Amino acid sequence: MAMTKRSEITPAEDYGFFGPDSVAWRVWGYPTSLTIGFSRAVVVEELDPNLVASVDRTQDIYRRPKTRYDRTIRYFALVAFGDSRTTSRAADVLVKVHSKAIGTEPYGGGQYDANDPDSQLWILVTGWHSVLKAYEMYGPGRLTAAEEAQYWAECAVAAELQTCDPADVPRNRAELHAYYERMRPVMSGSPIAQRAMKHLMDVDQLVRVPWLLRPGQWVVGRFFRAGVIATLPRWMREMGDLHQSRAVDLAVLPVLKVTFALLTFSKRLQLRILGLLSPSTVPVVAPVFLGVPPTNREVLTPEQARERYGYDRPAEAHLAWRAKQHDKVFGKGEAPSDAGLIESESVLGRLA
Repeated sequence: MAMTKRSEITPAEDYGFFGPDSVAWRVWGYPTSLTIGFSRAVVVEELDPNLVASVDRTQDIYRRPKTRYDRTIRYFALVAFGDSRTTSRAADVLVKVHSKAIGTEPYGGGQYDANDPDSQLWILVTGWHSVLKAYEMYGPGRLTAAEEAQYWAECAVAAELQTCDPADVPRNRAELHAYYERMRPVMSGSPIAQRAMKHLMDVDQLVRVPWLLRPGQWVVGRFFRAGVIATLPRWMREMGDLHQSRAVDLAVLPVLKVTFALLTFSKRLQLRILGLLSPSTVPVVAPVFLGVPPTNREVLTPEQARERYGYDRPAEAHLAWRAKQHDKVFGKGEAPSDAGLIESESVLGRLA
């Protein structure tokens, strides 16, 4: 059950890496973000042939969709809202989790590695852009130029928690468009990508309701899917084999704008909805949503947090372990170790 009372909430240790004065908190805290924004992010990610190869190999999004969704959205929320200690630990253990996601891409034949900086940058940029896109379309609208610059500067801060280089993060709309143009030729609408994209927009698999409520759930699910597709440019729709008319794009816009605007009046209702989609994320965002201050009102940089808690930069973390995983898979033809995945349960939530 979602925590909807201040008395039920354990204060965070600190403000993490952004805090109440950040544009990130404003955008990520709007009800579009952890719903349509997040869904768009994981859908667009699948166009990376290396990323979708690792997703397809495990089949986790099909075998345990709710668990995978819950763990992934919790990590996104930790980066945006979590305290510096917990988020730093999550970033560190995620490197070990990703060390398992290696293999041979089935269509191009090249080797893939989820810790590859290019794949990590794609995940970061598409995630932050998707959240912003949903905010702009179904929320308050476009940020000012200054707010947009701050948002992407904050995205570069988040990049320090991944293996990519913060210097590669776009800093404005023009650089973002240029990034997509560079990436577009290497993206692929393969059969496994199309299957994953369509599957990830199906919210019915995440929430179980009594049969009397299922017609309503079906309607919500259709609007949700249409809302995600409406945010996608034509080239992404074509790659994903996602067909939707301009009329549907236009029809869904006012419905979702009004729906999300109404949700802004009740943070408790937002938490209840989030509790249905991702229960483990509620403790992360509840202090922020309900205005419970942290025990220490400070904002750290990722570098300060690493020095304080003793973690390496993600790009330099667990190199021996990652080399061992590579040797097992590419040298010996064995399955990689699940140790990192198991270790992540205490930070990102249970695997089953």
